[in-house]
Amino acid sequence: MIRDDMRKPTREGVLAAAASIAELLPPTPLLPVEIGGVRCHVKAESLQPIGAFKIRGGWWRLSNLDAAERARGVVAVSSGNHAQGVAWAARRLGIAAAIVMPRNAPTVKLEATRALGAEIVLYDRPGEDREEVAAREVASRDATLVHAFNDPWVIEGQGSAGIEIAAQLGRAPSRVVVCCGGGGLSAGLALACPDSAIHVIEPQGWDVVGQALEAGEVVRAVNPPVTICDALQPDASAPVVLSVLQGRAQPGVVVTDEEVRAAQRFAFAKLNLVVEPGGAAALAAALSGKVPVDADTVIMVTGGNTDAASFAKTLNA
Repeated sequence: MIRDDMRKPTREGVLAAAASIAELLPPTPLLPVEIGGVRCHVKAESLQPIGAFKIRGGWWRLSNLDAAERARGVVAVSSGNHAQGVAWAARRLGIAAAIVMPRNAPTVKLEATRALGAEIVLYDRPGEDREEVAAREVASRDATLVHAFNDPWVIEGQGSAGIEIAAQLGRAPSRVVVCCGGGGLSAGLALACPDSAIHVIEPQGWDVVGQALEAGEVVRAVNPPVTICDALQPDASAPVVLSVLQGRAQPGVVVTDEEVRAAQRFAFAKLNLVVEPGGAAALAAALSGKVPVDADTVIMVTGGNTDAASFAKTLNA
């Protein structure tokens, strides 16, 4: 379901998305933090109403549907955060939403998506191709697919975080360190902050965006390892993402599960933030010295949807 014939996301679209989102949601905090003796900043997207930045792209995509599209409903694919972003927007706009989710998605994310009123369609991960499952649902319902990153409106919506960052800093950040799954947030931030370095951070073995940027074309994950970063496991990125990031993003960086767990503990101890593994990947890269930081560096903490038991286990490790 990767298409390269769609309209391209633009900075003008990001600015429009930011204006729309500002009417609904207050800016998430930009928190000071010291890393390696350098005072920089964390953008706490984990404090969004759904616990993740995905509310931005979900809202901007669904609010741009026409009346006929709204009447037919939407289908999304997600391990949980995009699911909640789409479900939140759908409920607010009165649109039916079906979300294709893996059976092994965190229970907290499944339950939160149901609580927002979305229908959940389960698939087996690994075992089934989620894109094929979603395509069947789209066809049977005559619905609109709301892809987590292969969608220009979603990319623009995610980029609204960068407009907030610049306003909060009073200037463009020198660099933005970004947790990266399919690359929608990274691409949106590249559009929002055209003069800032963009560092994409992925779990070890799941660096489909970093590899794609190096290869100049979409790269698929082949026999990737198990990772605790459930939110950062797409099989591949998409041409629309690469069209934005090519020549803009810095070389990709990967982090290990142990580095991610250390970042979760740091965020809890130093920032009073509960952060899920995928939401801590960028912070893990900064703490491990895999990306440079300076006074105008912003590190994205992208999600906080983790269950109490697994989080307590990480804290007590």
